[in-house]
Amino acid sequence: MSNFLVCARFRPLSSREKRDHGTNACIQRIDDEAFIFKDEKDGDTTFSFDRVFYEESNQISIYEFLALPIVHDAVNGINGTIITYGQELTRSILDQGPSVIDCDEQKKGLLPRVVEGIFEIIKSSHEATTYLVKFSMVEIYMEKVRDLFDLSKENIQIKESKLQGIILNGVTEITALNCDEALQKLYSGISNRAVGETLEMNMASSRSHCIYLFTVQQELLDEKSRTKSGKLILVDLAGSEKVEKTGAEGRVLEEAKTINKSLSALGNVVNALTCSPQGKANHIPYRDSKLTRILQDALGGNSRTALLCCCSPSSSNASESLSTLRFGLRAKHIKASPRVNHIEDRNNKQEVTLEDKDESYERIMKKLRERLGPEEVELLEELLVLEGIIFHPNSIEDLESVYEDVTIRTILSLQQAVEELVFTVEELKKENKELKARLATAETLVRPRLSSSRKACFWDMISGALGYLSPGPHHRRWIRNLEYETAAWMAD
Repeated sequence: MSNFLVCARFRPLSSREKRDHGTNACIQRIDDEAFIFKDEKDGDTTFSFDRVFYEESNQISIYEFLALPIVHDAVNGINGTIITYGQELTRSILDQGPSVIDCDEQKKGLLPRVVEGIFEIIKSSHEATTYLVKFSMVEIYMEKVRDLFDLSKENIQIKESKLQGIILNGVTEITALNCDEALQKLYSGISNRAVGETLEMNMASSRSHCIYLFTVQQELLDEKSRTKSGKLILVDLAGSEKVEKTGAEGRVLEEAKTINKSLSALGNVVNALTCSPQGKANHIPYRDSKLTRILQDALGGNSRTALLCCCSPSSSNASESLSTLRFGLRAKHIKASPRVNHIEDRNNKQEVTLEDKDESYERIMKKLRERLGPEEVELLEELLVLEGIIFHPNSIEDLESVYEDVTIRTILSLQQAVEELVFTVEELKKENKELKARLATAETLVRPRLSSSRKACFWDMISGALGYLSPGPHHRRWIRNLEYETAAWMAD
């Protein structure tokens, strides 16, 4: 079990904050892990996190502490998630827009650094290991999951697989061979994201939660042919502002309500994960929003997760910053269970038939009935079925679940096969084009050098080939033209 990694980041004061509220800050630095937050209503509060990045902190230090260890894990088959949370004006950490591609090295945010990090780690890896990098990009807008690489997919369904965890059914997955190609594709997706203007706060405010999903499949080319697959998720949450501050109205107001509702659902999930009594199971409301459903694995499941609380140091935004920091404190207590995701080699694995399992099941139950009473055995069996430890052959719900799981795995496997086939076809087309060009060049060089004896030999071959044809009325003109062109070429 491991805890969330939670960090706080304070950006420099904006020119507007300096103009309207002066340079007074609401934080007092203690060290790199703690600070005092000053609020007129609640007084002074001391906060402690895994790391605090103050105004002078640069982007590379945030990436190396927060994200780089998770990137390493993802390349090596361990799921990871990085979440940025906070007020809209504080969250430039991921770098939206053209800055993803063309940006000053010092200002480059998490997204381009993570992409670069994935391919740098792959490049420095063992030669006997091959990698496949795929990525998707979606936004949650008005409680609908939209594919930002294919805008026709406006309401992607969220499914749960026993082997792969939470998956987005039918989402576009792009295979990238290098960093530049991946960033170009991501930029095209970012340009499709829903943004809007809030009258009092931001000219280009995010109106949706944006989620980047990277899958890195690693195959070790040895006699065992071992394969691991790691999933890395970057989450850029839409900012939270009070409606009276933003001046939102109409469509923007409805968007703000939906954003606040999903952020409240996220807070409820964190509370349920951290506030349940010890040793007592508690219902976790993952299904209350699309955001929490997608993040189900990241929130206390099979993932190593980091949260970056983005805040303003201005006293004018103290209430929003305080809410963000309290959310981070609660999240610190979430426990996760990350593990290496191995893909089993089914060719080497000995398959056990359903009949064998049924026989083993009946044999075990018979022994239990001999040692326990029938009622105790029946209760035990019911308990194991409810907990999902054993599979009840008469359960329609379980049969449907298994059928859906197999179907999804088959579809994903076919999609991957098609992508690989398309890539192979394109490579063959390029090779064919190169061969045609070389053949044309060789023909130009060789044709004038043919000796008269070789020309005669060639003519004999043409005549022989024509002799095998049985020219009908529609063949005669073609043969006469061929004889004429060949004779003209032989005369040169």
